[in-house]
Amino acid sequence: MYQGLMTIDADAHKLENPLVMRDYIEPEYRDRIGLVIDSLGDQRAKIVDFNPATGKNDFVRMFPQPQGLGKGGFRNLHPDTTLGAMFNRVRIEHMDQEGIDVQVIFGTLNLTFSSILDKDLAIALCRAYNNYMADDCKGYGDRLKPVGVIPLQDVDAAVAEMHRCVNELGMITVGVAPNLPIPHPKAPQAFPDIRTCKAISHPDFRPILQAAVDLNIGLGVHGGPGSYMVGGISDHTETFVLTHIFVQRNQQQLALARMVFDGAFEQFPTLRVGFLEGGCGWVPDLAHAFHEHWEKRIRDFDPKHPYRPSLMDFTKLMIQERGTRDNINLISQAKNLFDLLWNAKHDPTQIDDASLYEHYDLRHRDPLEYFERGQIFTSFESDDPGPSYLHVAMGEIGKHLTCFSGDYGHWDGVLRNCVQDAATVADYDREHLGLLLGGNALDFYGDRLRQSLPANLLESTTNLTSLTK
Repeated sequence: MYQGLMTIDADAHKLENPLVMRDYIEPEYRDRIGLVIDSLGDQRAKIVDFNPATGKNDFVRMFPQPQGLGKGGFRNLHPDTTLGAMFNRVRIEHMDQEGIDVQVIFGTLNLTFSSILDKDLAIALCRAYNNYMADDCKGYGDRLKPVGVIPLQDVDAAVAEMHRCVNELGMITVGVAPNLPIPHPKAPQAFPDIRTCKAISHPDFRPILQAAVDLNIGLGVHGGPGSYMVGGISDHTETFVLTHIFVQRNQQQLALARMVFDGAFEQFPTLRVGFLEGGCGWVPDLAHAFHEHWEKRIRDFDPKHPYRPSLMDFTKLMIQERGTRDNINLISQAKNLFDLLWNAKHDPTQIDDASLYEHYDLRHRDPLEYFERGQIFTSFESDDPGPSYLHVAMGEIGKHLTCFSGDYGHWDGVLRNCVQDAATVADYDREHLGLLLGGNALDFYGDRLRQSLPANLLESTTNLTSLTK
């Protein structure tokens, strides 16, 4: 706890122990995953994947991607947390040292599973990881909450694995990738080097969102560099520094925008989604862009009646601007230009094309309502000042949008004084701080987390959400 407030690390990480995890993989897939050292001396996972070029399982891939555009992790083991991220005895010692009551644990290697082309291998890896993590956290149930992973490559298998993770393995939720890499329509033979993506909000994935609602879990969206998922600006950078600056933010921003404008939050009004490890400082700007574009391009926009100036006004202004010489020729030129630009033959009222009406089904719902309904969450790390101005930019709801994350186990996660630094980066009042350290995480993960915690831990945050909502 921090000054009597429960502290939940809403996005900690496991560094999968390859010597242990291999024991959980079905024998027929065991030889297709291993470890290699790249040319710069970094450890990578080697996965023998399906090869679109040969039609065989002979595509040797390294994760995270070792070099080139969208480069993955580089020298990314943290001296303070690497052993703790692998061995829970050390992890618990660190949690006690820093005052962290609970860690919600996502994986690391498993963040790349949605980029595997062989769906059967992806399914096997997800099941193996989930069994491994369920066993790994046994005996630490009050403190460590593992998060499952599901294979987006097969939606039916993904939904089945969601139910298994929650109902059989006792996990509080599952994590999903922000998008699934798919071949680019202009270069299908160059996949996966050239690719586009299917966002988690795509209609094909709606059964997954429905399952999250049915199970009453907060769905954790988590990306990663070097994963072959589409990463926006990071896809066009070749150093890890630049890639990492952009990848998490861009993947989460794209996922959030698509969830809003693809109508996922509208279809599932009780769905809770956390867009994790991408920070939170960008949320007000993006929320403003959502509102502005909805207001001006969806709610108040009539594509069949665009503005057209009158020929008289257009010609008059042309004469005033160019002078009075050769008015007859100028009038003729104005009429010709006017006919070219606004020809009656191209009457927009006669165009029958559904693409004129972008996101038309959302015209009655301001995107800001999804924030107000408690459907959208983010995370912040210990040195991030973002939470201190969310409520300034977005009003009272800004206090409820983000959860503390130590990012334990990753190279940029700070261990020492992480809770204290997060709590003192601004002069928070007690209710606000209680939400940031634990209350928002409880709201996001919901009853699956709340009911798994000891009663004495819950007492410190019981009334926080009711005090500020």
